[in-house]
Amino acid sequence: MFVSYGKSWARERDVNAGKRLRGSGVRTSTELVVCAPRNKINSLSEYGGEATFALDNWKETDYTTMQPPFQHDDRELAAAVARARPQLVEFLSQCPEWLLCTAQRFVPQAALSSLGTITSPREKTSLLLDLLEEAGPAAWKHFAQSVCMEYDLPLDLEVLLMSSAGEGTFSLTEESDTDTRAQSSVPKGSARPRPCSSSGSDKDAKRRRLDACVKYRHLLISSIRQRYGSRRAAEAQEQTQPLPFNQTFVNVVIHQSKAPRFKERAEKAQEGLAGAPEAEECADTAVKVSDLLCSEAPSHTTKVIFLFGKPGIGKTRLMHRICQKWAEGVLPQFLFTFLFEFRQLNLLKRKLTLKELLFDMFLQPEDSPDAVLQGLLENAQQTLIIFDGLDEFAANMDVSSSSKRGPALTSPLSISQLFADLCHGNLLPGCTVLVTSRPKRLPDFLLYTVSVLGEIGGFDHEKVEEYVSHYFCQHSFRERAIAHVKNNTKLLSMCLIPALCNIVCICLEYLLLKHQMSVELPQTMTQFYIKMFLIFLNKQQGDCAGDEETQVNCNKKAILGLFDLALRGLEEKKLVFYVHDIPEDVKAFASLHGLLTVFEVKTSGTCPEAGYAFVHLSLQEFFAALCLMVSRRVDKNYLKKKFFLKSKWTLKNETKTEFMESFHIFLSGLSSRECRTFLMLLAEQDEAWVQEKQDVILQSLKKLAATHLSGPKVLELCHCTFETQNLEVAQHIGSLLNFKYEFKNFRLTTLDMSALVFVINLGQDLICLDFAGCLVDTECLEVLAGCKNVEHLSFRSRRCGDDFAAALSKVLQGMGSMKKLELTGGCITAEGMTNLVQAASQCLQLEEINLQGNRIRDPEVKKVMDLFSKMEKLKKVDLSNNHLSLNAVLSLAKEGIVCQNVTELCARGDTMVIHFSGTSRRAQRSPDLKLEENKEHIIPTRHVNLCLQDHRLLSQHAKMIVAILQSCPCLSEVDLSGNKLGDEGCSCLLESFPCLSISKQLNLSQNHLSVSGMCSLLKSVNTCQEVMELQVSLSRDTAVLRFREDREFASLPPREQPVFSTDNQQHGEENQTPTTTQKIRLTDCDLQGSDLKNVCAVLKECGHISELDLSGNFLGDEGLLQLFQCLPKLKMLRSLKFNNNRISLSSVFFLAQSLTTLEHIKTMSLSLGHPQVVHLTFWERLSSASRWTSGSLARPKQEAKGQSFSLRDCRVGLEDVTRLCQTLAQCPQLTEIHLSGNSLSDQSIETLLSFLPSLCHLTLLSIRKNSFSPRCAVLLLSSINLCERVRVVEVRSSENAFLHLGASMQSQRTSCRLTGCAIGEGQVEELCSILEQHGWLAEVDLSRNQLGDEGLRCLLDHLHRVPGTCSLNLSHNGISQDGVLHLVNAFVTSGNTTEVQVSLCSKETLIIKLASRDDPRKILRLAECNFQPEHLEKLFLLLERCTGLTEYTSSNNNMTVQAAERLLHSLRKDLGLLKISIEEPWVCRERVVDLLELALQASGSITEIMICKDKTLFQLVIRFPHCLEKTESVISRLSLYKPQMKHSFCQRLCEKCAQLQQLRWSHMELQEDEAEMLVRILLPLPELKMFGLTSSSVAPAGIDYLISGLQNCQAIEELNLGYMKLSSAAIPELVLGLCEMPSLRRLILNHNSIGDEGCSRLAEALRKMHSLEEINLSHTEIGDPGLINLAAVLLEMQNLKKIDLSGNCPSPAGGEKLMEALAHCKHIKELLLSRNGFGDRTAVTLALCLPHMADLKVLHFQNSNIGQAGGLELARALVVCEQLEEISLSENNLGEQSIHALSKGLPCFRRLRKIDLKFCGVTDGASKSLSLGFQQCPSMEEITLSWNALGDGGAQELAIALPKMEKLKVLDLEKNCIGACGATKLAEELATCPEIEAIRLWGNPVPKGLPETLISQDPRLCFSFN
Repeated sequence: MFVSYGKSWARERDVNAGKRLRGSGVRTSTELVVCAPRNKINSLSEYGGEATFALDNWKETDYTTMQPPFQHDDRELAAAVARARPQLVEFLSQCPEWLLCTAQRFVPQAALSSLGTITSPREKTSLLLDLLEEAGPAAWKHFAQSVCMEYDLPLDLEVLLMSSAGEGTFSLTEESDTDTRAQSSVPKGSARPRPCSSSGSDKDAKRRRLDACVKYRHLLISSIRQRYGSRRAAEAQEQTQPLPFNQTFVNVVIHQSKAPRFKERAEKAQEGLAGAPEAEECADTAVKVSDLLCSEAPSHTTKVIFLFGKPGIGKTRLMHRICQKWAEGVLPQFLFTFLFEFRQLNLLKRKLTLKELLFDMFLQPEDSPDAVLQGLLENAQQTLIIFDGLDEFAANMDVSSSSKRGPALTSPLSISQLFADLCHGNLLPGCTVLVTSRPKRLPDFLLYTVSVLGEIGGFDHEKVEEYVSHYFCQHSFRERAIAHVKNNTKLLSMCLIPALCNIVCICLEYLLLKHQMSVELPQTMTQFYIKMFLIFLNKQQGDCAGDEETQVNCNKKAILGLFDLALRGLEEKKLVFYVHDIPEDVKAFASLHGLLTVFEVKTSGTCPEAGYAFVHLSLQEFFAALCLMVSRRVDKNYLKKKFFLKSKWTLKNETKTEFMESFHIFLSGLSSRECRTFLMLLAEQDEAWVQEKQDVILQSLKKLAATHLSGPKVLELCHCTFETQNLEVAQHIGSLLNFKYEFKNFRLTTLDMSALVFVINLGQDLICLDFAGCLVDTECLEVLAGCKNVEHLSFRSRRCGDDFAAALSKVLQGMGSMKKLELTGGCITAEGMTNLVQAASQCLQLEEINLQGNRIRDPEVKKVMDLFSKMEKLKKVDLSNNHLSLNAVLSLAKEGIVCQNVTELCARGDTMVIHFSGTSRRAQRSPDLKLEENKEHIIPTRHVNLCLQDHRLLSQHAKMIVAILQSCPCLSEVDLSGNKLGDEGCSCLLESFPCLSISKQLNLSQNHLSVSGMCSLLKSVNTCQEVMELQVSLSRDTAVLRFREDREFASLPPREQPVFSTDNQQHGEENQTPTTTQKIRLTDCDLQGSDLKNVCAVLKECGHISELDLSGNFLGDEGLLQLFQCLPKLKMLRSLKFNNNRISLSSVFFLAQSLTTLEHIKTMSLSLGHPQVVHLTFWERLSSASRWTSGSLARPKQEAKGQSFSLRDCRVGLEDVTRLCQTLAQCPQLTEIHLSGNSLSDQSIETLLSFLPSLCHLTLLSIRKNSFSPRCAVLLLSSINLCERVRVVEVRSSENAFLHLGASMQSQRTSCRLTGCAIGEGQVEELCSILEQHGWLAEVDLSRNQLGDEGLRCLLDHLHRVPGTCSLNLSHNGISQDGVLHLVNAFVTSGNTTEVQVSLCSKETLIIKLASRDDPRKILRLAECNFQPEHLEKLFLLLERCTGLTEYTSSNNNMTVQAAERLLHSLRKDLGLLKISIEEPWVCRERVVDLLELALQASGSITEIMICKDKTLFQLVIRFPHCLEKTESVISRLSLYKPQMKHSFCQRLCEKCAQLQQLRWSHMELQEDEAEMLVRILLPLPELKMFGLTSSSVAPAGIDYLISGLQNCQAIEELNLGYMKLSSAAIPELVLGLCEMPSLRRLILNHNSIGDEGCSRLAEALRKMHSLEEINLSHTEIGDPGLINLAAVLLEMQNLKKIDLSGNCPSPAGGEKLMEALAHCKHIKELLLSRNGFGDRTAVTLALCLPHMADLKVLHFQNSNIGQAGGLELARALVVCEQLEEISLSENNLGEQSIHALSKGLPCFRRLRKIDLKFCGVTDGASKSLSLGFQQCPSMEEITLSWNALGDGGAQELAIALPKMEKLKVLDLEKNCIGACGATKLAEELATCPEIEAIRLWGNPVPKGLPETLISQDPRLCFSFN
């Protein structure tokens, strides 16, 4: 930031001017003022560096009439008595007896005689004082001495009395300013009465103490006057030398805040500098210094005043000014004042007592120091101690323990401890401590003790002009100088810092004195410092000394030495130097040019030493920065290390950078191009050398912009950037800071804003500029006017008022890019708002205005709305929390809704938001138009929402509201909720309905309506046909009317979700819903049965009601009956809800009977639980069948439609079930019965099942939440024989049962599932008896029961009697190894058992498949049975008898290699193929040769060998009988083989594998001999048609040999070398082999490093392979070149059916070429192109080519970077591929439109089995269309919608569709947003879908505990990660 900082620039060099003021307290050198000197200034000390100001409006005293000191005459005596009199009267009136006794010694007795009649002590005291005064000066003096000796008086009163008595040592005229303020400042009760019998010694001590204090006070005053010079002396002095403290001053502003907030933040981490106060605390309260010092504090409590200010603002100068003013009598409340500067206190290395601090370090009393100290302690409340420059204190200020102890006065303490104890009140309790500091982190103890907090603010524009005017008052070019400063915005911004203002004047004066016509001043602070330095060199050397370069060269050694001194001091935290620290030539040079100041330093009792310091800390920082930039010893790394701005930001204690606040700014400034010449001159180096150092700083700044920055750090970086004046750096930083312009709770200066605007304007993007709680002066706003790239401007501050708004209004027009303006939390009134809106209306891009939290109570509504109407792009205005009056709100509503660009006006309590269309509307506002007069001429082109909520509108306001509503013909929503309109007001509104035009909704909730008001609302439904819905709830105080919208804006009504699923198209429901249907919801209105009569009377007149909801009332059974009598009138009723109306079981029977009488009932859902449910839905009635007779309720004759009956949570007994079944049996259209939680007994269920044949149209019987015994489960199973239409019987977990019935008597296979029903051995016989009677079984699932081995035996004994083909699932039934062997025996002996699958692991699987005897298959699979040797032996004996076995699989059954050999010997058959699979751990450990040796043990000829070591699988296919190969063929093959291989093994291998057709090896490690055996023996076999070697490692020589050996595989039809790490170098040899394979149909080379070159070579070979049907080159690193060459070959491959190119690296261009080539492959069936960067271009090209692929069945295009454009085209084109069976578009951002397009095409895919839309951004919005599409895919088996954004709405839509998808097996909804509602709905619908195997819901936000509950109901729901 732009700062020049502040202690004084100049100090007098006359050390003798302050002999008594030593050390750190008062410097002997005088700090010169920044004022208009009246003589020619010849040195830096005469110019001054810090602005010196008059204290704000301090009362100045004319001292020209002051008398010479120490003259005592009667006139002075009278004045002293007059001043002392009020206090004396107040004090002595408490002891009138003593006063009378004393007065008798001085006043004649006669005069005292008149006092006897006076009773008032105060009046008597006053009269006695009059008599004493009249007695003469001598009498008065004796009396005054007596009072002082007798009583402890306040010190100021004692001083007055003793002085008048001739005992004082200073003139009464010195106290001439002490008026009643001094009197009032003395705390009451401070005088302590001395005992009347005080001894003479006490009086002598008192006198001596008083004399000592009075003398010391006079000594302080005279010394300080001598230090600063008296006014009279200043006026008498000649003009040869200015006296700084008595020339014309310029005021500064001090802002005060409350300290308690400051203390609260001690516990919080502050954003920027922790010591600086929050700007909101300052609240811009300008105060005087005298007010700060006079502020009240509790008695005997130390008052700590903390003043902070930025460098150069004048803190130190102000402290010296306070001392001077005190000495002149302006601050009479203080008797003593001390001043200490921390920069000199740093020099103290020893501990001090309080006495040593005050006297040794400031001013020593001439005598009696102990008495003076005691006087100070007794009058601590009148003592001021000033500590200046806390930020410059180098020692540790961590003194947290000091507040807990009470230090003795004689205890030596460190400076930090002394300072802390004074602030805590442990020392001098009650004194005033004044502390100054730069904004930085302060000690925590100070945060808790500050009483008054203030900030020194610097100049404003007027003060700058005043200062410049005074500075140039002796020059003829004064006006020119003033104009130059005022007209230069950058210059003016710098001058707001007083110290910089002084520097600017110095430079400007120098240039103007040279009579230059055009003055060019520097641009940055660093450049000003350079210019000032050169000016001082020139002034001291004179005009004859040559130019600047010459002067620098002449003094270069001293200059560089001074620079080195500055840097060394900062690094050592040293601000004061002794003589031995400074070289003589440096000292002489610096003193000559006023760069160093000299003063006395006393650090101990010894003689004082001379101390030197730079005239200002910022000058020291400037010279230190120069040292780094010009020193040859400093390289780039060291310079980068020293530019520690980032480390400064991150160090909490700031110890590393305490005295370097401006150091980084100067370094940045020195890196500018403009400073390069100056640096070259000092460094004596060329430009490249200097530029290299400058680049280090610039690059560091660029890196800093990329870090996380808070507001103050952004400003610091902007200041540094501005100093560089480097546009390229500024652009870079501006682009990186694009989203970081947020400033909170600190003050911004004009310099801050200038630097900020500089960076923002050079950025490339529009930004948001947010000032939260910051104080931004109007001068800053003027700078902000030049900021062109602000899109969003926000001010949040209580300080922002009308003046601020007016100032901001002036700059808005220049901000042409602004779209959003926020002024919130301020105090703007209606006037300020009008001005602001007036200016904002000129901002053509403005879209939003936010004025929340101000004081706009009554705005000028008409005027501002006129202005808003002219703002074409305006979208929103927020006037919330402005305490708007009711009239203002109504006026805004009236004017707003007729404003043509207003779309919504929301007035909700304190919220007031107006929304606009943001588009140009040229139509004029017509506030007086009426709808009736203009209905034919005005076409509403907009929709307006109006909200007047929570404004306490009464019934008398109703007519005004109607008038407002009538003025707008295009209202959409009107919200009047939260008012007090009552029945009367609402009725008034309802009567005006014909005159109103509301298209969507009217909300009258919370308006205290009664039943009468509800009926009025109900009548409006009949009178106004536009009412679509009425929702009333009196208990919830809800009343809402919804209207029918225009077709363009209409939203679809909520989708009905009936329990009974029907095909909408079948019943023709799509377009037959009446357009005038209405919905009535009268819920929770506490209606009784007596009220229903009136309601029904109104309802009968409402013939268009489609939905009626009377839930939550007290209507009961009688009300239900009464309601049903009026149903015939409600011809369009589609839904009736009667929930929670306290009905009984009798109503249940009545409702069940109504299914017969009212066959238009669609669904009936009843529950007597909590809550009660009565919900009926109705089919649409045709006009020809809509006549019901009210008496008999006779059903009309028309087409029959299905009905559903549901009864939940209603305990019914056997008789109730019988009665209910008899009633339901009379319903011919009943299709579904749902019973849940009804506690049905076994007898009740048996009764229910007996009625199944009577329910001829029933398709589903559901019994849930009912406990079933094992017998009951079997009883439910018997229903398959009771009713032939039963197709599925499912009983789960002994709790839920479902019976699915067919619609006809056609013969269909039946599924029986009794899982988890505790069925044991005792039920097996009955169960088998049931199964034997049924001849069409498809599936019997008895898993998770308790059969055991015995139950299994019993079941197996009956298996042969089960007719037909079916599958029997006995998993999880506790079967052991013996049971397995018994099952194998049955398998071997049974003729109808074709397949057995057993696993005894944790999954425990046991499946038996039965088939007719002519089925040739015989399959046995045994896994993880933990067989022991004896079990295996029994198993092998059984297998020897099974000569018809076709497949045997053994997995992990403890089978050793020897057992495997035994197995292979056992397995044999007469004729055909036998497949043998062995999975054991030893497979992966055996060598290939050993596994082949094992294969030779098998009987028969081997046709297939598969070895997968990763799966530990060894598999053989053997053909019986065995065919021997010709002997000569074997011999010829063996002669080619190496002799070391056993000849017998090779011979047997050749013989055994003579008919080998398939050879698949995976994850092998082939040695060279094994590879050679493979090449020489196996590959040349004449029958070999398939060879696969995948994921295997072969020696380098072996792989080449293997590939070359492929040339011998002439009969090969399939070659698989996937995952073999083949490189492009292996392709040429492979191509040679491919050329020898004329019959090759499948080529698989996936996951190899083929690359473009290899692909190109391969393409040439493919050109000749006309039989090729499949190519797999996925994940082979193919790019565009290889793909294009491949595409050229594809044009000729007419037989290609499958191609896999997934996971390669082509571009969209290569993809387009590929798609164009594939269009020529007419027979392509599978297209796998996933995980390529094809993008939309390729997708569009594919869409164009799809019509040529009529046979396409599989399309994989996932993760191909497809967006909405490509997805939309592809989805639309897919409809031509009617043969598609599988589609995968997952991991593409398809967009909503693409999903909808795909959904529309789904009905075309009649064969689609699988669709994958994972990670495609599917939302609830697309779920409905997807669900409808899925329902029309009859072959759909698997749907993947995981990792999308589906919520409960989407899940419910999919759940409704589940029953329609009869073949669906898996629905994957993992990682969506489905909650409890969606998951529950899926579980409910899943119960009706027996074919679905799983619904995956892992990763959805389902409430804890619900997954377990739902899984217990249906284990097919999966909530775990699989």
